[in-house]
Amino acid sequence: MATETAINKRPEDMVTRAEHTRNRPHYNPNVDILETKDELLVIAEMPGMDPGDVDVHFENGMLTIHGHVRERQPEATNYLLREYGVGDFHRSFEVSEAIKADGIAADYADGLLMLHLPKTEAVKPRKITVRTK
Repeated sequence: MATETAINKRPEDMVTRAEHTRNRPHYNPNVDILETKDELLVIAEMPGMDPGDVDVHFENGMLTIHGHVRERQPEATNYLLREYGVGDFHRSFEVSEAIKADGIAADYADGLLMLHLPKTEAVKPRKITVRTK
């Protein structure tokens, strides 16, 4: 059911990296992209996010996810071990024009951002009825 034109990820050597102007870490969240007959579903791991700190944009065929994880403890906290990063999450994907931009919806729960990208009617599979004469 997958189509080659749904979402294109550029090969690593072709990806243009954004220049960051903030002096904090930037992370690429792990992402799964699933295709059903009605939509593309993008699931991004973004733990520790406040939904108000997540921005999703779709413009000129480019889907961009950006979020910021705030500090969880005051700076004066004496950490015994600190592995969980604080900073910005960012991913971008080229998306086919076969998506209804005004129907894109986003949900956030349990550290997962789920983006629902509905397909246009023209690209949805349809059953053709065979008639007899």
